[in-house]
Amino acid sequence: MKKDKVIEYIVNTGLDTIIFTTPKNIEYLTGFSCDPHERALMYVINKKGDEFILCPKLEEEVAKKSTENINIIGYLDTENPYIKLHEFTNDILNLGIEKEHITVLRYEAIIDVFKVENIKDVSHLIRDLRKKKSKLELEFMREAANLADKCMEIAANNIRKGITELELKSIIENEIKKYGVSKMSFDTIVLFGEMAANPHGESSNRALKDNEYVLIDLGCYYKGYASDITRCMPFGKVSDFDKSIYDLVLKANTEAIKAVKPGVSFAYIDKIARDIITEAGYGEYFNHRLGHGLGMDCHEYPDVSQKTTDLLEVGMTFTIEPGIYIPNKVGIRIEDDIYVTENGCEVLTKYPK
Repeated sequence: MKKDKVIEYIVNTGLDTIIFTTPKNIEYLTGFSCDPHERALMYVINKKGDEFILCPKLEEEVAKKSTENINIIGYLDTENPYIKLHEFTNDILNLGIEKEHITVLRYEAIIDVFKVENIKDVSHLIRDLRKKKSKLELEFMREAANLADKCMEIAANNIRKGITELELKSIIENEIKKYGVSKMSFDTIVLFGEMAANPHGESSNRALKDNEYVLIDLGCYYKGYASDITRCMPFGKVSDFDKSIYDLVLKANTEAIKAVKPGVSFAYIDKIARDIITEAGYGEYFNHRLGHGLGMDCHEYPDVSQKTTDLLEVGMTFTIEPGIYIPNKVGIRIEDDIYVTENGCEVLTKYPK
């Protein structure tokens, strides 16, 4: 079905061929997962339905086992990958590429080798295909969220006075491996007290003290799909001020989730949460968008922000994560993974708030 939609797009737009260069998009379309690092990786499909994957020679056998009816072309480090691909394809007069992702170097090499006359940006094509998750994709994302919840449980069971941010982070990431997790969605964030006022701060040797919040932001991959959750756990009796900030962020999180339904804009969802925080006098301390798309990439379309007028559709998945960050005092963020349903939404992350 994915292939058919791509071919239909090629024909309807007058293209001859599309060359995809983004590893996650190539995986989405073909089933072949590969991190080529600095090497070239390309998936080529033309209007006749002919398909090619160009990959480093060391990935060739994996590519063959991961795909069906796709010509696999492996190249050595001593070979020019673009010339190698051209040996199996004709010149391409009308070409579609992902301008959002391709490097200038590769862009110029493709144009030169294939004698391209007309270029069309097709970044939105895969974005539109990936934005709504299938039933199978949703199953994977539910399990990824379950594993993220399990990480929070592990964290809660290991919080103690004197433990450092790095120690707690290590415990979480090591223990979750026992449940089959081989890859976190990103580098886990563990921050104590005032350290959490830096939204994307790095964990350090800062030791946990009495009566402060522990901010944990993490996610797990399951069968190629990511989760992303943030919780703030009190250790001891936190101050009334810190608790009031937590309650305000929780209200913003809760009300934004209640507002999720097909047909409303992402800007509207952001406004719901932002207005709650702003009206309480802390708007300047909510210094990021409300959330981001979630799927094969931990950060993907849609952008859940004030500027995004796109409308929510059934099947979309994204995060809702309002926060307040007061320098040298406290940082609170509460994040959940959301799936849009016909009548509202399903919250995939279940760990208590």
